[in-house]
Amino acid sequence: MSQPVRSRSRASAPAGARPGRPPQPAGDPDLVRRRAQARRARRETLFGYGMVSLSLLVVVVFTVGPILASFVLALFKWDAISSPQFVGLDNFRTLFSDTSVTHSLLVTSGLAVMIVFLQVVLGLGLALLVAQRASKIVQNLFRAAFFLPMLASAASISIVMAYVFNDQFGVINYYLGLLHLPEVSWLSSTGGATATIVIVAVWQQLGFTFILFVAALGSVPQDVLEAAQIDGASSARMFWRIKLPLISPTVLFASTVGLINTMQLFDQPYVMTKGGPGDSTYTTVLLVYQTAFQNLQFGYASAISVLLFAVLLVITAVQFTVSRKWVFYA
Repeated sequence: MSQPVRSRSRASAPAGARPGRPPQPAGDPDLVRRRAQARRARRETLFGYGMVSLSLLVVVVFTVGPILASFVLALFKWDAISSPQFVGLDNFRTLFSDTSVTHSLLVTSGLAVMIVFLQVVLGLGLALLVAQRASKIVQNLFRAAFFLPMLASAASISIVMAYVFNDQFGVINYYLGLLHLPEVSWLSSTGGATATIVIVAVWQQLGFTFILFVAALGSVPQDVLEAAQIDGASSARMFWRIKLPLISPTVLFASTVGLINTMQLFDQPYVMTKGGPGDSTYTTVLLVYQTAFQNLQFGYASAISVLLFAVLLVITAVQFTVSRKWVFYA
């Protein structure tokens, strides 16, 4: 008689109940709270995946997609009017014998080295000056002042600077005349045009490196600096032996990002000099633009873009390989 009773009790047990644990009533506050927390966690997870998917969609559509399209288009001859013609590697064979491609790469590399060097040196120098001599309020004012040029587009800044550095009615030559100093051919000479491009690019991007170095110097352990001061280390020795090694990852990051950006320099040469005088400021991206949208050689322009991508990849790899000898990761 007891056997049917056990089967009835087993059958009447609620589904999902653990053996040996009394079932919790549906109105149990702990159970209700856990279920609410689980539902809220699922909603937050779905919301997070949704936001990430939107960002990934933007990256795929506007970054990955054009990159893949450039690789494919580099294998074709296309003028945007007639149908594309598959030519294989002919575009790459042509660009390796094209002197304009070689010249533009040399010009771009020279400009990139000068711009990145000045950005790192001036940004680090200003960060050291502000971090040592200024209060928090002054530091924030300096950050805002140096970061403001980055909020404006490079094209708009280049238009303004083209008037500022104009040879005939520019503000710079006007004040040089007031000081009885010789006027400079900023945009009509090879050296002047190169210097103008470098000055404008450094001025606009200096705020980025400045903020990076201010943050890096602020993260240097103060006990290490105090111990060095007690040992009698000078300011110069503390910088070279303590601060610079500790912020070396930031130096690597700033130089790598700066080099990638300046190797794609376009707005300043296009607006201010049109690549001149002669070909002194004729950058690779400017060559890509003129080849594609003026000469309607989209396949050949894509091949030049792929070459620039490969050059940037090699330069970045070399930077990270060499950095193993001088970058210190705490």
